[in-house]
Amino acid sequence: MSIPRLKSYLSIIATVLVLGQAVAAQAVELPDFTQLVEQASPAVVNISTTQKLPDRKVSIQDMPDLEGLPPALREFFERGMPQQPRSPRGDRQREAQSLGSGFIISPDGYILTNNHVIADADEIVVRLADRSEMKAKLIGTDPRSDVALLKVEGKDLPVLKLGKSQDLKAGQWVVAIGSPFGFDHTVTQGIVSAVGRSLPNENYVPFIQTDVPINPGNSGGPLFNLNGEVVGINSQIYTRSGGFMGVSFAIPIDVAMDVSNQLKSGGKVSRGWLGVVIQEVNKDLAESFGLEKPAGALVAQIQDDGPAAKGGLQVGDVILSMNGQPIVMSADLPHLVGALKAGSKAKLEVIRDGKRQNVELTVGAIPEEGKELDSLSKSGVERSSNRLGVSVVELTDEQKKTYDLKGGVVIKEVQDGPASMIGLQPGDVITHLNNQAIESTKQFTEIAKSLPKNRSVSMRVLRQGRASFITFKLAE
Repeated sequence: MSIPRLKSYLSIIATVLVLGQAVAAQAVELPDFTQLVEQASPAVVNISTTQKLPDRKVSIQDMPDLEGLPPALREFFERGMPQQPRSPRGDRQREAQSLGSGFIISPDGYILTNNHVIADADEIVVRLADRSEMKAKLIGTDPRSDVALLKVEGKDLPVLKLGKSQDLKAGQWVVAIGSPFGFDHTVTQGIVSAVGRSLPNENYVPFIQTDVPINPGNSGGPLFNLNGEVVGINSQIYTRSGGFMGVSFAIPIDVAMDVSNQLKSGGKVSRGWLGVVIQEVNKDLAESFGLEKPAGALVAQIQDDGPAAKGGLQVGDVILSMNGQPIVMSADLPHLVGALKAGSKAKLEVIRDGKRQNVELTVGAIPEEGKELDSLSKSGVERSSNRLGVSVVELTDEQKKTYDLKGGVVIKEVQDGPASMIGLQPGDVITHLNNQAIESTKQFTEIAKSLPKNRSVSMRVLRQGRASFITFKLAE
């Protein structure tokens, strides 16, 4: 073999060796979940529920006509027909069943799961890793966080170690164990995609987002870090197909344990409450309120006699921080407020009239049912037209008193123009324009005449009891 060819072979061999070492090094870096699964699995349980549905009478048309058949044939068909349980009245009774997961948090049998796993259940059965089954008692449930606490009779039961979800960071490995589609103790893995994630209609849970495969039956099961500590409860997925698409969400264990402790001690959960409706601050709103960049929670509505109203918070305030913790997105505020107990002090940093100032108030307890303002009447007097392309009328004194409004005007008609383009409708109530409170149609018209051009202008609109700020620009 010639020397050049030998050198070429040696070069190829060296390259292969280097690549092999790189692959081996990469394999060494991948986590091994074997020990974690062996230690944790005994404390992960399968949860099945039974719900008795309303009785219904079985129609004659639903049953085959067996009369007139020879006795032997009739007996044969009757044996093959499904026998349903009957209620005391003799009607057919139906049952619905569901499956989920959970995990044991104390040796005497307390179990955490999701509220939606056991909602409306008449019977809850817990199956342990050794296949034994026990009926569970519902200690308490919290639909707002989707957490439920169960109890089975037992002692020296296997338990899971609890971690701190606040220490989680995006990119960390996590493992889920549960019963997807009824397959007990199925293990899936992935990474933390994001923390503190807010979901629509889920105001009190800063979710952990992961790419761990989660499917029906995983709900209520534990999410682990590599130390084998529970950091979350697998709760839901985002999907367009109905199946897993790489985006799943877990309730932080810090939140779940706070809920669990309250359910265990008092049977219900108490959360802090300000009594405000907030909205996101986008680029245009930030410009209209004099902010350097979009941030904070814009106060769009304040509950009458609520903690915010009593503490001096005003509509149009942009809350930038609470108790020193920054509010980057508006959804950050409910998480922080909900974690406080009623009677706690909240120090808010707000932007008001373009200036920073501090507001201190006492947090209240969230009511069982929120009070909403009803839609306002379209009737009124003193019509006024303006350059926005709307006709507005005054609110009556009775309307102001009924809906606790100090001022505002009702849109009577919408013509072609800016108002139509931004989606205003007859019946909408305008309470603020260009950061100024509206008290009359005359004032509204004067402010509308002096609106700046080619700059974002804010307007507070009340529609069907819900207030929000919108922005628009007037062209030259």
